[in-house]
Amino acid sequence: MRKAVMMMATAAGLMAANVLQEAIDHAEPGSRLELPAGEYHGNIFIDKPLIIDGVDQKAKIVGDENGTVIKIRSDYVTIKNLTILGSGSEHENVDAGISIKNAKHVTVDHCRIDDCLFGIDLEQVHESQLTHNWIRSKPFSLGLRGDAIRLWYSNDNNVSYNTITHSRDMVVWYSHGNTIAHNFGEYSRYSLHFMYAGKNDVLYNTYEHNSVGIFFMYSQDTVAIGNVIKNSLGTTGLGIGLKDASNFTLIDNTLIYCARGLYIDRSPFQPDMNNTIKNNRILYNSEGIHFHSLSVSNNIVGNIFKGNIDNVVDDDQVMLHSVKNFWDRNYWDDYEGFDKDGDGIGDTPYHLFYYADRMWMLNPNIKFFYASPIVSIMNFLAKLAPISEPVMLLKDDHPVMFEKDLEREFSNDT
Repeated sequence: MRKAVMMMATAAGLMAANVLQEAIDHAEPGSRLELPAGEYHGNIFIDKPLIIDGVDQKAKIVGDENGTVIKIRSDYVTIKNLTILGSGSEHENVDAGISIKNAKHVTVDHCRIDDCLFGIDLEQVHESQLTHNWIRSKPFSLGLRGDAIRLWYSNDNNVSYNTITHSRDMVVWYSHGNTIAHNFGEYSRYSLHFMYAGKNDVLYNTYEHNSVGIFFMYSQDTVAIGNVIKNSLGTTGLGIGLKDASNFTLIDNTLIYCARGLYIDRSPFQPDMNNTIKNNRILYNSEGIHFHSLSVSNNIVGNIFKGNIDNVVDDDQVMLHSVKNFWDRNYWDDYEGFDKDGDGIGDTPYHLFYYADRMWMLNPNIKFFYASPIVSIMNFLAKLAPISEPVMLLKDDHPVMFEKDLEREFSNDT
């Protein structure tokens, strides 16, 4: 590493001329530029290995509201401890706070990116680090904002401990082998959206008040562990979605206060593959799990279903698919059996039936009246004397009697 260079320009002169770009142009590859407090004029272009460090996080790089504030086109670049402001507003140009292309070993750490359409845009970037950043888009309506972080054909990156707010999406497209961990996202559309991506690890993220928590589309071989998704509301609100997703493992996630906790659409997609949905807490959602289209061969084991209006919904009224999945050792808050031998497992299987009175499965708007006296009476009469033969949605041969029994199993598994 070459000797650090401290920029000594006065604060008054920093914006008048692009002294930062001049320093970058004159710096030898591998140099370190330490920026004192002040505002530095963007937009800047980096095409050599370099470190730019705001040191005390009081240095700001301010764009001119046109284009991208920082463009990186080199390996081994580090940007840290900076505030980055003022990108353009053109979606077709992907105006961003930071744009990185065709590079490896790039680090963006402890930066605050605000008033930028897109936050950090990666295109064919590998083995890089995006950590401890705070990102917010421009103050536009939800659909007109840009993505906070976007990975495009970018593999083996680490995206961790970032905070994302008031952006559109975080997207991972055609990208493999990435670790996305310990991030926090709120007030956006898709907290995390995968398309044609494989072998990614999604670990211990928290997403609140977004339209969608995590959505996996046309992807496979990914693990999602320990994520917490809250308050995904609205007509499209869901915690975790699987669309044409194969060989997925969802373990120890918490889906709570969502319109739909888990949404499964034609997953697994690949023949002879399964998805494992194990030890998750699916709590107080409008729908616990929603099955759409041909969704079979999911192993749904050891989960807690509690406080949901409907624990399981299958929207195919002709050929139900939920029953064709493997259900075992889940806790169901509406199980009505006994445990005479005290082994923590119900003496009789848990069955979930679809009765003719469950009109909201055909017309979700009726769900508004779910807790009304008339619907409660209809529920009771349908179970007491069904007017038509009920249809079984699922069968769990070994329902767990108490949540604490599952929690004990979680501890033993780990």
